[in-house]
Amino acid sequence: MAAVACALSIVVAAPAQSAPVSPAQLAGNAPVSQVSVGPNLAENPKWRSKVDGDRVVEMWATSPAMDNRAIPLVVLKAANPQRPTIYLLNGGDGGEGLANWLMQTDVIDFYKDKDVNVVIPMSGRFSYYTDWVEDMPQLGGKQRWETFLTRELPGPLEGILKANGKRAIAGMSMSATSAVLLAQHNPGFYDGVGAFSGCYASAKPMPMAFIGLTLQRADANPTQMWGPLGSPTWHWNDAVAQAEGLRNTHVYVSNGSGLAGAWDMPSGPRLREHHPFIQSVAATTTIVEGGVIEAATNGCTHDLKAKMDKLGIPADWNLRPTGTHSWGYWQDDLRGSWATFDRAFHS
Repeated sequence: MAAVACALSIVVAAPAQSAPVSPAQLAGNAPVSQVSVGPNLAENPKWRSKVDGDRVVEMWATSPAMDNRAIPLVVLKAANPQRPTIYLLNGGDGGEGLANWLMQTDVIDFYKDKDVNVVIPMSGRFSYYTDWVEDMPQLGGKQRWETFLTRELPGPLEGILKANGKRAIAGMSMSATSAVLLAQHNPGFYDGVGAFSGCYASAKPMPMAFIGLTLQRADANPTQMWGPLGSPTWHWNDAVAQAEGLRNTHVYVSNGSGLAGAWDMPSGPRLREHHPFIQSVAATTTIVEGGVIEAATNGCTHDLKAKMDKLGIPADWNLRPTGTHSWGYWQDDLRGSWATFDRAFHS
């Protein structure tokens, strides 16, 4: 799934600072990643062309919880030591194809002058970056992505980066759900959270169907991920039910209405240089399919807002009157969420 942005941004008061949680506290005595810097020459991923070897580097990290599977990372190193770290998750593509942050946006150029570390895992397609109840051979075996991202990876990686212990996590579409859940499950670990065009009340029928459609693309189903519907695991992974876990975290949430916006037009920034036939086909697909998906996530996003408003948990809500489920809007969300993250890193 994918999305774009207009600029109606409602900023509410910043939450009080929460007690920080270190990677060592989360990891406990469990094994952690072995992180290496440099390319894995046995692989030839499409995104390697974006690695310049200076501040943008390729790293590989093992996951003990996933039988020491090697996970590729693209890392933008901060210009200086003792800087925060942003973990940026890909959508259903997981970074393994072309529909990811590196190939579809200006993510590197945008963050390069912000003096932060940016970590983009380039694996995890259709995983929801969660811990599955079943192993999935077609997805590489064990799926223990929450364990990897919160317990195994941050300590060793942030040590290499000489980071300062401040961190944020963000995602779009599939991984918007993931970013919110990882923060909720680990209060105080992330200072900031960004969620762009996600679906959050996962135990409700419509969001569950939405999850099922995503997992179908990997010949998987929701029961394999979180067990029987209605089980404690489903409740644990319902981001609306777990909304209290976002208290004292700086949160940015965005969604479009599903109606076509500036990024969807044939003359828009993403299509204007293409042949008119390609413009027409791409615009029609985005407006129709992307519009339907974004309208669905719009409902999901309003469910999360209603729950957070009820609990008195503030967030920066960017609820756009137009916009489909497409990359131009998510590129805009990099800019929209920066003020939230910058405030989180300085609180």
